[in-house]
Amino acid sequence: MKAIKLTLFSLIGLVTLSFAQQKAVEKVVIKTPTVQCEKCKERIENYLKREPGISVVKVDYKKKTTTVTYLTDRNNIEQLKTAIANAGYDADDVAADEEAYKKLPKCCKKPEGTINSNKVEPQ
Repeated sequence: MKAIKLTLFSLIGLVTLSFAQQKAVEKVVIKTPTVQCEKCKERIENYLKREPGISVVKVDYKKKTTTVTYLTDRNNIEQLKTAIANAGYDADDVAADEEAYKKLPKCCKKPEGTINSNKVEPQ
């Protein structure tokens, strides 16, 4: 009888502990209007997977969106947008880093005359 009570008590303790350790997970969709192709998709997904707390990254280059699932205690939406911009792409209201943009493959760049959706280079 003591063994059953001890086992039951241990089981309740483990279940309570596992619920206490659950982290808040959030899923966000970020507009990435400068994403052009499959290479862009791979670059952003690989770049974001290195960020802390990221569990899932899906880039849809046809809809020009990036969906990210992350732990809210390790990251936030502004950090995610900045990471995408540091990879060379626009992310919602955050413009792409110009140096990173220059390093993108030719197929990943906008047509001549534009750096990102917010600026136009002089001709």
